[in-house]
Amino acid sequence: MTPSWRRACAALASVLLIGSGCTSGAAEDRAGITVVLFGDAEEVAGYRTLVAGFTAANPDVDVTLSPVATQDELMARLTTSFAGGRPPDVFLLNYRRYGQFAAQGAIEPVQSYLDASSAIKESDFSPRALDAFRFDGRALTCLPQNLSSLVVYWNADLFRAAGVPAPAAGWTWDDLLAAAKALTRDGRYGVGVEPSIARLAPFVWSNRGELVDDPTRPTALTLRGDPATRKAVDWFLDLQLRHRVVPPDAEEQSESSEARFLRGTLGMYLSSRVAVPTLRTIDGFTWDAAPLPVAPGGVPASILHSDAYCMSAGLPDHRPAWRFIEYAMGAAGQRTLAESGRTVPSRLDVAGSPAFLDPAKPPRSSRVYLDAEPHLRATPRTATWARVEKEADVLLEEVFYGRVDREEGLRRLETTVRPLFTLPVSK
Repeated sequence: MTPSWRRACAALASVLLIGSGCTSGAAEDRAGITVVLFGDAEEVAGYRTLVAGFTAANPDVDVTLSPVATQDELMARLTTSFAGGRPPDVFLLNYRRYGQFAAQGAIEPVQSYLDASSAIKESDFSPRALDAFRFDGRALTCLPQNLSSLVVYWNADLFRAAGVPAPAAGWTWDDLLAAAKALTRDGRYGVGVEPSIARLAPFVWSNRGELVDDPTRPTALTLRGDPATRKAVDWFLDLQLRHRVVPPDAEEQSESSEARFLRGTLGMYLSSRVAVPTLRTIDGFTWDAAPLPVAPGGVPASILHSDAYCMSAGLPDHRPAWRFIEYAMGAAGQRTLAESGRTVPSRLDVAGSPAFLDPAKPPRSSRVYLDAEPHLRATPRTATWARVEKEADVLLEEVFYGRVDREEGLRRLETTVRPLFTLPVSK
């Protein structure tokens, strides 16, 4: 198809309200969109079911689902496609990573589409998830399809055998540590946790500390200076460096904490709802989900985990892409992914329904994700936050596993990432 015909086709589609996906004179009544997202095989299966439901209800729109395995691969795909001028129509992106694209004007804000929609409305969704995708503080940039939190998955059989009380709402750091110590024996470990800023953050917030100097306009990480923050950082690091209740470096490299939990040799595993499809393959023991423990004298806190559907800016016609998002964010679309086990629906009506809370499907305590909603906090949404996290995680891992001295490692971490907060954003 020649460029002139492509432009004419797009113009005709706009006039006739039929979308811009035509490829020949015989197909000008059809639209075609590409949807890029990340996930493992279990997650992608849920999205394929979602696409099938959409195309059955919208036979005039062809959807090409283009999944990748990890968020890093997704970021690479998006960066390359935007640079090459061929971005996907719709892409699913975490709120901690969308800032660089929003700052470059690469995303078509969804606020006006949502305001005009007769199928979905803003009040349908969790306000905390929505707020994470207001890049300018007001208008919605992308529409969040899930709402999760960091939780503690625990092996009920190991707890029972060790005589350890089951985790319950209001349990404390001391309770988790005592359980982890009791469970660390006979080649097993008490708890598995990724040494990352996203895993550390809720412990800092629970102890009334802050990750950055200014949550709205951050210029530095503040892991050492504030006493409340530093106490949380040290408690987190001590799980490995002092108490040895976390698998050491070499053992984590040979078998991940998730794999160890699946095999029944890890008492507790800290992750978000993303782990559930894989954990549902367990048939050798009983497991469940519990809230994060609370700092002594602190407050309940967890970190928001949320991905949203975004539309690329500059499409000839955004309506086919919005129709897909509108369906995906409707009750039917949200139920489809909820039943897959992958997501905590951002639609509050679906999140509170049997599609998500079905006690016959583990974890039995799925309400723990909903109970955490009032206590969720988000990391800063800035153009360079994804890079700040990536660099900080590398250095935090060095400290966590004792490869570098604690004081020197934390000092180097703060010094290394400080310039990243003020990097210019190139168009």
